[in-house]
Amino acid sequence: MMKKIALVVSAASALTFSAGALAAGNIEAGKVAAAKFNCASCHGANYNEAIDPSYPKLAGQHKDYLVQALKSYQRGAVGTSGRSNAIMEAQAKALSNADIENISAYLASLKGSLVLKK
Repeated sequence: MMKKIALVVSAASALTFSAGALAAGNIEAGKVAAAKFNCASCHGANYNEAIDPSYPKLAGQHKDYLVQALKSYQRGAVGTSGRSNAIMEAQAKALSNADIENISAYLASLKGSLVLKK
């Protein structure tokens, strides 16, 4: 009986750790996904110099902001928390939740050129 309890506790701990690791995102997987989905074609090779000044710089942005932005693009103009942009809606709809977490973790890990002027 004790072996069964230990096994259940061990399995539950592993599942909890796995869910937490997924939520944190994987930087290396994010680097691969960002290349796969060609994010640099608009946001620049270093994600600091977009091809158009109206496109955001992504390097160094907060991970949770990036996750929320990508999920908002997936929703499109639906509801109060959606974002409407034809290019980004199409890009974001192709992303899985893991892709979003990983890409966001990768971009957040990069050195950004965003500065706050005082």
